[in-house]
Amino acid sequence: MSLRNYINKIKPNFQEGGRLHAFRSVFDGFETFLYVPNDTAKSGTHIHDAIDSKRIMSMVVIALVPAMLFGMYNVGYQNYAAAGTLASASFLEIFCYGFLAVLPKILVSYIVGLGIEFIVAQWKGEEIQEGYLVSGIIIPLIIPVNCPLWMLALAVAFAVIFAKEIFGGTGMNIFNVAIAARMFLFFSYPSVMTGDTAWVATDSIFGLGNALPDGFTAATPLGEVAQGVAPQTSLCDMVCGFIPGSIGETSVIAIALGAILLLWTGIASWKTMLSVFVGGGLMAVLFQSLDMTNIQWYEHLLLGGFCFGAVFMATDPVTSARTECGKWVYGFLIGAIAVIVRVMNPGYPEGMMLAIFFGNMCAPLIDYCVVQRNISRRANRIK
Repeated sequence: MSLRNYINKIKPNFQEGGRLHAFRSVFDGFETFLYVPNDTAKSGTHIHDAIDSKRIMSMVVIALVPAMLFGMYNVGYQNYAAAGTLASASFLEIFCYGFLAVLPKILVSYIVGLGIEFIVAQWKGEEIQEGYLVSGIIIPLIIPVNCPLWMLALAVAFAVIFAKEIFGGTGMNIFNVAIAARMFLFFSYPSVMTGDTAWVATDSIFGLGNALPDGFTAATPLGEVAQGVAPQTSLCDMVCGFIPGSIGETSVIAIALGAILLLWTGIASWKTMLSVFVGGGLMAVLFQSLDMTNIQWYEHLLLGGFCFGAVFMATDPVTSARTECGKWVYGFLIGAIAVIVRVMNPGYPEGMMLAIFFGNMCAPLIDYCVVQRNISRRANRIK
């Protein structure tokens, strides 16, 4: 209550005629983040609900917390394991090292992304849009730990400006902002996003961790598959996530916890999520039957960014298909393309990023075809 009273007290300073009127959009953004607005629409027919998009975005961020926390631990785990000092390190040492390695990336992502959001909102004289609350945490989780901060800042700026703001802001973009940032890094700095030197932190931080030799390499399981080598990773490590990879993409268990929350709250579509796994699983079974892949079909679903992409990115309500039938087609398309790219193009072992980007591009067409089919069926019934 004291916080609400304080906000009400300073609010006149940010309204028309107040001495801080120039920062009204910034104030409105923070106020609506903390409290559901009391404003109602002035005209038209509207649906009244106790939750708005900021609350939805906040719930998605909460769902991402398990993957983020495990990613921090795994960063430390991989460093200590590579140095051979894992047995002598405590859980706290391992986690704190990973926390210190990942935190700067999260801060850079939010500072750059939200800074651009604030500037655009001030320029337009509009309220700050909330879409970057989710993108700001997803972007650091889908990159390797060794990605330099300045590259991350460039990728975030590119994604926010060219994949979001030029389309009109939150709710208007046709491509997922986080995917745009990762694609920028992948095609601009491929050596940082691929190869065997990107996945394990090699420097000590404030006395924690181990300084690994220059040029230290550690391949991801999918990287080994692309090289024609069967990975030695156990199924348990694949599910738990104790493998090299992008920061937040390795643990199936942590991602599943976020998926349960998103499905329970109704924020994510179970149809989209399930169809991604169905499409990927069927395509993996096909390639395995043709002896074109040297891992089991279910390992394609557990490795890389498949689970993370299916749960947190393919289900993005803005860039995914919105018709109920279209969600099945959209998800199946993403899952199938991801596995096709992995198997058919050894130089690009991941595949999920390109699959979601292609799915985003096709989503409007999928919805259009579904709607037109329904119109035709109704017209035929009338005849």
